[in-house]
Amino acid sequence: MKANYKFSNLCGTVYRQGNILFTPDGNSVLSPVGNRVSVFDLVNNKSHTFPFENRKNVAAIALSPDANVLLSVDEDGRALLVNFKRGVVLHHFNFQKPVKAIKFSPDGKYIAVSHDSHVQVWRTPNHLIREFAPFNLHRTYTGHHDEVLSIEWSPDSKCFITTSRDMTARLFTLDPVEGFRPKTFAGHKDAVLNAFFSADAKTIYTVSRDGAVFTWKAKPSDESDSDNEEPVASTSNGTGGLYNEIANTRWGVHKRNYFNQPGTKVVCTTFHRGSSLLVVGFSTGVFGLWEMPAFSNIHTLSISQEKISSVAINPSGEWLAFGAKKLGQLLVWEWQSESYVLKQQGHFFDMNTLAYAPDGQHIATGGDDGKVKVWNTSSGFCFVTFSEHSAAVSTVEFAKQGQVLFSASLDGTVRAFDLIRYRNFRTFTSPTPVQFSCLAVDPSGEVVAAGSTDSFEVFLWSVQTGKLLDVLTGHEGPISSLAFSPTGNVVASGSWDKTVRVWSVFGRSRAVEPFTLSADVLAVAFRPDGKELAASSLDGQVMFFDVNLGKQTNLIDGRRDISGGRKADDRIAASNNASGKAFNSLAYTADGRCIIAGGNSKYVVIYDVREGVMVKKFQISQNLSLDGTEEFLDSRKVTEAGNIDLIDDRGDSSDLEDRLDTALPGAQHGDMSKRRYRQEARTKCVRFAPTGRAWAAASTEGLLIYSVDESTAFDPFDLDIELTPQALLSVLAKREFLKALVMAFRLNEKPLIQKAYESVPRSDIRLVARGLPVVYVGQLLRFVAEHMERSPHVEFDLLWASALLGAHGRHLRDRAGEYASVLRALQKGLSDFEQLISRLCEDNRSTLDYLIDQLKVKQSREGDVEMDDSTTRQAISAF
Repeated sequence: MKANYKFSNLCGTVYRQGNILFTPDGNSVLSPVGNRVSVFDLVNNKSHTFPFENRKNVAAIALSPDANVLLSVDEDGRALLVNFKRGVVLHHFNFQKPVKAIKFSPDGKYIAVSHDSHVQVWRTPNHLIREFAPFNLHRTYTGHHDEVLSIEWSPDSKCFITTSRDMTARLFTLDPVEGFRPKTFAGHKDAVLNAFFSADAKTIYTVSRDGAVFTWKAKPSDESDSDNEEPVASTSNGTGGLYNEIANTRWGVHKRNYFNQPGTKVVCTTFHRGSSLLVVGFSTGVFGLWEMPAFSNIHTLSISQEKISSVAINPSGEWLAFGAKKLGQLLVWEWQSESYVLKQQGHFFDMNTLAYAPDGQHIATGGDDGKVKVWNTSSGFCFVTFSEHSAAVSTVEFAKQGQVLFSASLDGTVRAFDLIRYRNFRTFTSPTPVQFSCLAVDPSGEVVAAGSTDSFEVFLWSVQTGKLLDVLTGHEGPISSLAFSPTGNVVASGSWDKTVRVWSVFGRSRAVEPFTLSADVLAVAFRPDGKELAASSLDGQVMFFDVNLGKQTNLIDGRRDISGGRKADDRIAASNNASGKAFNSLAYTADGRCIIAGGNSKYVVIYDVREGVMVKKFQISQNLSLDGTEEFLDSRKVTEAGNIDLIDDRGDSSDLEDRLDTALPGAQHGDMSKRRYRQEARTKCVRFAPTGRAWAAASTEGLLIYSVDESTAFDPFDLDIELTPQALLSVLAKREFLKALVMAFRLNEKPLIQKAYESVPRSDIRLVARGLPVVYVGQLLRFVAEHMERSPHVEFDLLWASALLGAHGRHLRDRAGEYASVLRALQKGLSDFEQLISRLCEDNRSTLDYLIDQLKVKQSREGDVEMDDSTTRQAISAF
């Protein structure tokens, strides 16, 4: 099995903190998700997450006006310079201090960065030329007495205005202008959050946190300049420079306006120069639109229960993007039609579990917030949320057909959701209230089983009637995991009593022989053929049992593989701290050769079952903001009061609501004696996609999806010296299509396979498919499935699929287990086609109905006109 899985997407999280922004074309939104950056394409309805990772959670991002360069800065001020179109990191840079604001100049030549109370302007590095030190400091600007909060460039890129916590805004010129002193805009009674230039740069608007908006314009010439006594700042030294109208204007307050929103503070603002729209987000989750300079309120709307952390407006001024940090929400609102373009939210607390749909198109997740969400794997968006559960969701499972989703929760219910009508159509409960920790669905989808943590029993219900069928007793500890055999006649249960029991639920014999393990059982999983059972235990071991013979066949000791990562309060080094490291989730690959395991660690491991060796180890996160990602603790962080990361500095926050602690001890996960805890890097659940091309992990960061990336890998099959791309093209020129296709598969390069595949005439497809050697059938079927996803040649792909299945159907059926992932990928492509064509037919049918109706209306009108003419003629003749 190939293990070259690479990170492809992050689904379960849409926004964490920092600023969100639109791309220059206005079609996509960039959102920081932990230490990564996600891009949401609003036009094509897709999202993807860049593979690069910052050292810590991203605090600020900036995109150049030509959309070539992305700057991503973390909480410590360490920046990554990224080629935006390729997603490749070009350079690492350290700004030395936390960055509150970072902005490219409109001409793209400079980057202004806040540096505590100073502002630094750097020249933009060239993304095409590789340089040793691409960041060149242009100038440093001083004058503020407290932290700088925002930077705004003038339209001509020659000036910029900064705002600060010292309740002032200051205007600086990029280059020295003779006789210029930085202008100070004072008068606000709270921290100034933002300042903006109007489109003609003759007006400046400043917005403060207490809800005041000041409009600044040029003073009349007869007024005396009140700033004459101000000392000259150090940045005004230098000679020369172009005449700058903005710099030479004597600015004064023209108007003072107030939002008058009682009991709320302004949190974030943005301004659209073209339409003079001021967008303001408040701490109560309300946002408002004001037209400047008249300060007329266009509309005010509540879009969240918590404060809006960031706001952005697209270049055309039609779409507004909002991010709410506490709830993890990302919203895009079209203000003219008053409708949502995008409305996404991740799980409020940890994500506990996940399950792939049988066709691999959807992933269901359950979280501590009691919600069940279903995500589309291709678009990365959540399209339905079920919130019927009143406590944490422990397990989710799809029925075999994929139209029903089951979830078990600690609220004592198992619920069945209909994914066609999006409703909860069954609720299963036990005779006495218990908490359900695990769930399993019989392959036919008619029986659902759930294990309890309180009564140590396994309950079985009929999905059709909703009645309790049976209660399986015998375990002496909480049941941690359940799994139905793919053959459907037995169910395995793992418990903290150190046993795995295999129950014959449909047979008359109730004899159960438990398999005894060396420690508490955390997870069980059946091989796809149902003949082997894997169980992981608390001591980090994975044991394999032959179900029919009832004996142990293999043992993998994975504690050393999963150990690693030292927490801030650990007294033991990471290399020796293997205690508590165990696999709490197991999943077999589609062919049953390998098993993937994840647990209370930053690692996810793939093992070869037969050999008992580790194939590959993946680190789910490099984020140092999470606990357990570092191998060695930083001695510089150790103070007299202990580790600086563990000191509660909430009282130092500037906002009152951030200083208040409303949580009760023990109300959240973590140590019950502490009110503040750091999130830990760990994996709650791992699952392989049915196609075998991807796997997903429910982790602290969200829903991580890793997939096989073969675009750059050169993996030739049965290669000899005469086999070259030139030889293949010459064979194609001779119209020897079967030979060319086999040569392309032997070279195994995607562009060559595509050329040979698409060169086959429509009439020759059946002949070529019949003559294809069986060794290439699986590869060609997989290629057809992938080609379906991105190609407009619907009939061509369908002819290939039909010809291959018709010619080699017996071979594929006899080796169904081997080709399971290929056939699932083909099924996924065919179902996509079916949905596409049915949607197109419905649209065409609606259009034809409309045209026929319009034709009837036109004909009836013409008939009425003719009738009127005939009656007129009769009247005239009678007269």
